[in-house]
Amino acid sequence: MPQDIRILAAGDEDVLASVAQGVFDNPVDPDLAKDFLADPRHHIVVAIDGGVVVGFASGVDYVHPDKPREFWINEVGVAPTRRGRGLGKSVLRTLLDRARALGCREAWVLTETDNEAANALYVTLGGKTNAGEMRGYEFRLDTEPG
Repeated sequence: MPQDIRILAAGDEDVLASVAQGVFDNPVDPDLAKDFLADPRHHIVVAIDGGVVVGFASGVDYVHPDKPREFWINEVGVAPTRRGRGLGKSVLRTLLDRARALGCREAWVLTETDNEAANALYVTLGGKTNAGEMRGYEFRLDTEPG
């Protein structure tokens, strides 16, 4: 198990300078990391072992004029060499605790139905699947529609 589970804040960009292979989808961009951490509605929990980030969970708390504060879980990532040891559960539990402390009444996440590890993780932490069918859509904003 890692030695340190931390919620990062503005000024912690240097923590994301050393990340184990396979934790994030892409290399961490220092400018994007700084922007992310500067936004008070963006949240990221990291697991650090020996000065290296070996896991994380990130999300966004948001408000809407007609709904109570909610929390969207963006992503959970764990180094391939650390999977299956409860690390994803630890960082996600800490992220959910943060959402509760912020006053969020609900948190939600989307994942593929065939992502067995993610689905098992969410169920283990008390997640319930939505009734009915939902479908996700992506919109490319760097090209013209249609």
